[in-house]
Amino acid sequence: MSLSHLYGGGSAGSEAAEDGVELERFEITDWDLENEFNPHRQRHRQTKEEALYGVWAERDSDGEERPSFGGKRSKDYSAPVNFISAGLKKTAADEVVDEDSDEDEKPVKQEEAPKEFVPKKLKTGGNFKPSQKSFAGGTKSFVDFGSWERHTKGIGQKLLQKMGYVPGRGLGKNAQGIINPIEAKQRKGKGAVGAYGSERTSQSLQDFPVVDSEEEAEEEFQKDLSQWRKDPGGGKKKPKYAYKTVEELKAKGRAGKQLSAPQKELAQVKVIDMTGREQKVYYSYSQISQKHNIPDDSPQQPPPLGKDATPQAFTLPELEHNLQLLIDLTEQEIIQNDRQLQYERDMVVNLTHEIEKMDEVLAREEVEVRNLSKVLEMVEECERRMQPGCDNPLTLAECAKIFETLQDKYYEEYRMSDRVDLAAAIVFPLVKDYFKNWDPLKDCTYGTDILGQWKSLLENDQLLSHGGQDLSSDAFHRLMWETWMPYVRGVVGQWQPRNCIPMVDFLDSWGPIIPIWILDNILDQLVFPKLQKEVENWNPLTDTVPIHSWIHPWLPLMQARLEPLYSPIRSKLASALQKWHPSDSSAKLILQPWKEVFTPGSWEAFMIKNIVPKLGLCLNELLINPHQQHMDAFFWVMDWEGMISASSLVGLLEKHFFPKWLQVLCSWLSNNPNYEEITKWYLGWKSMFSDQVLAHPSIKEKFNEALDVMNRAVSSSVGGYMQPGARENIAYLTHTERRKDFQYEAMQERREAENMAQRGIGMAAGSVPMNFKDLIQTKAEEHNIVFMPVIGKRHEGKQLYTFGRTVIYIDRGVVFVQGEKTWVPTSLQSLIDMTK
Repeated sequence: MSLSHLYGGGSAGSEAAEDGVELERFEITDWDLENEFNPHRQRHRQTKEEALYGVWAERDSDGEERPSFGGKRSKDYSAPVNFISAGLKKTAADEVVDEDSDEDEKPVKQEEAPKEFVPKKLKTGGNFKPSQKSFAGGTKSFVDFGSWERHTKGIGQKLLQKMGYVPGRGLGKNAQGIINPIEAKQRKGKGAVGAYGSERTSQSLQDFPVVDSEEEAEEEFQKDLSQWRKDPGGGKKKPKYAYKTVEELKAKGRAGKQLSAPQKELAQVKVIDMTGREQKVYYSYSQISQKHNIPDDSPQQPPPLGKDATPQAFTLPELEHNLQLLIDLTEQEIIQNDRQLQYERDMVVNLTHEIEKMDEVLAREEVEVRNLSKVLEMVEECERRMQPGCDNPLTLAECAKIFETLQDKYYEEYRMSDRVDLAAAIVFPLVKDYFKNWDPLKDCTYGTDILGQWKSLLENDQLLSHGGQDLSSDAFHRLMWETWMPYVRGVVGQWQPRNCIPMVDFLDSWGPIIPIWILDNILDQLVFPKLQKEVENWNPLTDTVPIHSWIHPWLPLMQARLEPLYSPIRSKLASALQKWHPSDSSAKLILQPWKEVFTPGSWEAFMIKNIVPKLGLCLNELLINPHQQHMDAFFWVMDWEGMISASSLVGLLEKHFFPKWLQVLCSWLSNNPNYEEITKWYLGWKSMFSDQVLAHPSIKEKFNEALDVMNRAVSSSVGGYMQPGARENIAYLTHTERRKDFQYEAMQERREAENMAQRGIGMAAGSVPMNFKDLIQTKAEEHNIVFMPVIGKRHEGKQLYTFGRTVIYIDRGVVFVQGEKTWVPTSLQSLIDMTK
């Protein structure tokens, strides 16, 4: 078999065969469709020589035989030896034949190549995008592509479809492969790539469009051609002159970073240039960078004499060099002038802006000067009216109105002024005159309104909490300390601690007005020493006035400050109880108010040390006599049930009462008793105890023990006389008491469950705001903002709060926020946004 059908046929194929060039063709031929892809075709019978030599076996040139893939031609060994074209010179006859064939295939002159064959630059990526399903040029679809599979089992198409291939789309994860097979374009002759123009196919032009225009491609192609071509004229090129306009020089100067003339000391460096034939000296590095080409000073070789030789023209290199220097200097001067002009223009713009700013500042300062002059006039008027011989003396209320006017109309000047000195000069004398006849204990609210007004006028806005003493920066603090505080000191010095109500009312009335540190000073330095001294002089056995009547009213104001007084009070009470008997009920009246004041631990310790032993002795004195019982001692002990703890009371009963009680019961049962009387006696004693005491496990155990004793007594007297119905009565009593215990326990459990449910409802209801303050508290917790009252700070009687860093107060369901001049109402959402 031969593979003649795989190689080019026709004239081109014959020429290639004559030249010894084998061209392989891989398209599907009719022979393939009839033989290779036909499963029912007649198999070729292999000859013996083919079985031995395989593809190297010699075969007859039969057209119907299967083509061989060996690609070898039968050789004619009788022909002369052929060598490669560069190794053997051809004969004259062969050269004539080759010249004739070359003339037919002579390529087009490269300079005259048509535009459509000029190679163009390709866009490297084509116009294909990763998200694109196929190339832009892949519009042509081969409907019959792969149709030859109808002659086979179609395994290739099945495998592709199993792997996700869709007919009509490209291969790849994103179908980015090309759809159409790569097209080939036959070159005209034997020249190199690109010798006959562009070899791109229509498919390539669609998939990878041209970037440059045809004119640019033509120009670049001609430029590349000129590099391999000698100058046909062989003469000198004409000189080209470059012309620069003033605008171009200005643009060059703006682009440059510095002028050629040295501007700094570092640039003034002497540089010796020895690169040429002669030594040259420069005075800056910039001159070297901008050094112009000077005609070469090297010796010129005389041109060869001939018929085409022309004599050299007359040259003046020095003149050219000087002209070039003049041109450079002119350029630098133009650039320098342009830069200077631009600098002057920028300076004019800057000065214009400065003038505008200065005009604004001047206008603002003129307004401030006018306002300050008016403020000065008002202050001078106040000083004039404060003179001793003035007909219209200034009052404190009128002075407050003047300060309100200053605060409203001239707020900036008022805020920036030294209010401390101004108030010390004008307000302080008026306040002293206002309070000269004041008695705080008789009229505790006198002056609260007027000083509350002065607080809003003089208090420093920056010091809202007033946690410390700052007399130098806050006029109101200094006013209260120097004018109001001396009157308070004088009154407290004469005040009797046991008459505490007027002093407490006085401090409650002035608490929202006076600074916190002044209130602390009054309580710590004036009130507490008086109370401490009075407690030391107090005697609980002789004083008729209970101590809690003049100590407890100070609890809301002083709170933890009174802790040092509790220890001497307990010691004095303990010493007074040494000879006390439980029959004296006055001790309970004196101690009961202190139960909530003392800490639980200290109260319990005081009771165990001073009261419980006395009650135990009282129970020991109690005689249990069923026939004639005296209950006074028992009542004296049980009267302290709410004062001492339940465990202490149960311990007293277990130790001093129930042993005697059970002993009496046992002795009574051993003498043929009347069980009805025993039952009444048992129920009577049990009714003497409260439900809380009866619910204690130890008390239950003692009463159950009494029932067991009665049951044993009834069941043990079998042979003797037994009161009729006694056994049934005792059994019924036992059953009834046990059932009561169970009912009581069930009731307790049900009560606890109800309490838990109520607490749950209360928590759920507590989550719903009951008033506006609770709503603000809920919103603050939701946004993680601190919301708490400012201690001792009020505005018009309303409590001040801190919401984050903002000070607010609430009035009739409206939130007021402190502004620059006054309090401004705002919404809750605006308050939250402001705080954030």
